[in-house]
Amino acid sequence: MRSPPRKGILVIQPLPGIGDMIWHLPALHAIAAASLEGCVTVLTKPRSQADRLLKADPSIQQVLWLERNPGQHDGLLGLGRLVKLLRRQHLRQVWVLHGSSRYALSCWLAGIPERIGYGRGLQRYFLNHSARLPLAQTRGHPIELAARLLKLTHIPSIEEEPRLVIDSLAQRIVASRYQTLPQPWIALGIGSSEPYKQWGEANFIQLARHLGEGGGSILVIGGAGEQGMGQCISAQVSQWGIPAGEALTLPLEETAALLAKCTLYVGNDTGVLNMAAAVGTPAWGLFGASPPLHHSRYIHCLVPPPGGTGMEAITPAYVAAELRNSGVVHGGFA
Repeated sequence: MRSPPRKGILVIQPLPGIGDMIWHLPALHAIAAASLEGCVTVLTKPRSQADRLLKADPSIQQVLWLERNPGQHDGLLGLGRLVKLLRRQHLRQVWVLHGSSRYALSCWLAGIPERIGYGRGLQRYFLNHSARLPLAQTRGHPIELAARLLKLTHIPSIEEEPRLVIDSLAQRIVASRYQTLPQPWIALGIGSSEPYKQWGEANFIQLARHLGEGGGSILVIGGAGEQGMGQCISAQVSQWGIPAGEALTLPLEETAALLAKCTLYVGNDTGVLNMAAAVGTPAWGLFGASPPLHHSRYIHCLVPPPGGTGMEAITPAYVAAELRNSGVVHGGFA
């Protein structure tokens, strides 16, 4: 029996976070735009929630799950399972947007004819595209690596920074759910994937009081791990007579739709910060424990003032003053 014709492009992006996937959007969109199909399949880890994050994106044909650490694709047997998964797709080309040799080896064993990647270490032996990064350029920030590879393969960039497509149904749901809250909406992103990046409940409460005095509503955005904190912040803000709402454990596509309707986002260095910027909302990130980000003009970095270190050095009064001086909000500051 003749094998089905090979078609379609796979992009392997195994970094697990939501922010990691946001960072790779320009590369995904550029590769899709340059392809015959106009779309790509993405292989990534479930923690990225890429199925929801990219739900409305016409450049994404489907999302496949890479289940590792722990998962069914760990170890030698897991490698075999991954190869079987890739073989079933009958793909003609793969882009490995990572330096691991494991994923390039999987694609070689799966018989994908054209294999493109960064070429770090042993990975070079399993790639066959003529364009390869010089050895000295195979390490760096994921955004920089993807941009270097696209340039080397002469694929034009179609967006200067990440752009997230908003799901239309999610827009309607969000508009209906929060319609009673007066505009403008100011989002507080209280989620944190690591404890050292967490600004803390008391700081967010005090900042909410500063921001709420200028009018509009406060929306507290977080995940399941921050549900208790979010409810406490919302309750305290409401006691001061400031309109407040909660967006805790929303499906990711609804979170994106909500962020797109906000005038301002202030929060920890998380994937949601990157989402806010990717939907065009001015996003002020608290970078007291992680390197500032500079890939989007919508991300503004709040770092400790001179002489201070860590998240504790970034006080609510300091954040309020920075926002006031920037002109992004007006009045209401003590």
